[in-house]
Amino acid sequence: MSGKKKFIRDSVYGDIRLTEFEVKIMDMPQFQRLRRIKQLGLISLIYPGATHTRFEHCVGTMNLGSKLSEELELGNDEIELIRASALLHDIGHGPFSHVSEGVLSVPHEELTKYVVTKTSMRDLLEEKFDVNAIVDIVNGKGHLGPIVSGELDVDRMDYLLRDSHNTGVSYGIIDYERIISNLSLQDGLVLDIKGVQAAEGALVSRYFMYPSVYQHHTTRIVNTMFRRALKKIIDNGTINENDIYKYDDTDIISIFRHCDNEYANDIMSRLDNRIVPKRVKTIRLDNFKTPEKMYKIKADELRKAEEEIAEDYGLDKDYVFINIAEYPRFDEMKTQVNVDEKLYPLTEISNIIGALSKARFNIPDISVYVPEEEKSKFDKLKLENYLDLPEIDREKFHGIHYDQIKLF
Repeated sequence: MSGKKKFIRDSVYGDIRLTEFEVKIMDMPQFQRLRRIKQLGLISLIYPGATHTRFEHCVGTMNLGSKLSEELELGNDEIELIRASALLHDIGHGPFSHVSEGVLSVPHEELTKYVVTKTSMRDLLEEKFDVNAIVDIVNGKGHLGPIVSGELDVDRMDYLLRDSHNTGVSYGIIDYERIISNLSLQDGLVLDIKGVQAAEGALVSRYFMYPSVYQHHTTRIVNTMFRRALKKIIDNGTINENDIYKYDDTDIISIFRHCDNEYANDIMSRLDNRIVPKRVKTIRLDNFKTPEKMYKIKADELRKAEEEIAEDYGLDKDYVFINIAEYPRFDEMKTQVNVDEKLYPLTEISNIIGALSKARFNIPDISVYVPEEEKSKFDKLKLENYLDLPEIDREKFHGIHYDQIKLF
């Protein structure tokens, strides 16, 4: 690399070396916008330290992508391509990251494709790269795609480390170096048997990060409040969702505060002052014989139930919220493990991962939230009167899960 060495100081990895071209990418306004988008959206309302940004995460993902590429002994051109793709993989994220994505009709990967191929970013990238190759890697396609977007990818490794570091929750500390040193690139990333223990640690970490951070009950309600207000200002034309990649967190906060929509004004005031609705009903999904059926309930069915509850209890329908925790996918469980030159799914190799696969529904629940001043009305709420819920498994003992609810 010619010229003066350039580094960026990262809070997780220390000094990360940059090429002059990578500095040019980072200096583009499309990338600088990521400095103003929180990685964890509104989670700083629960964990005050969680103010880190997509900018940091993208730089960290580039760093791990580079380490893995070198471990895989890729050529210099491929390493540079992986670094650029990792750096750009979240450039299409809307304000507050995944929070806004919940109401958009296109995923952030599509918006990333647009930014990379249809804006001035393309003009810069084409000096060195095929932009379509970057888009493919961001979407996990092709030979190199699994490095950035796969089952045990560098994106996941970085966000676990970074989110743990900034929230102060110790669960996300993973042995990423051990994982990286035991990966090979075949038909996807394959883990050597020597890396299974580190992979188990990563899966267990993510399993516990879900209830404590990503799907914490307060995280879910503040996200739901924000999304409902955002949908209203999109529906009334205050902002165009196709332009969401141009906005940052501050833009949306300002719009919420100053637009003509009274609901958005009020929701922003509540978020500003942490006036958060309270849970009045919670059913853990492992109470049901077939918890997977909960994810077949459609959004309009939930909205209809909210409206009926509001009418029965004398509330404004926009202040009753029913939320089902995100489906616990844990794609890393599908990772292939090399044992004596034969490949097996990680769930078959590891009893711990097999147990996690069965226990995944111990975490999520369906909850009803209402304003705190209305909470006393809901002592006898029966959610089954408003939604077609799966059959309860009466034979299970759930006292331990009640204790977990109190912990989280």
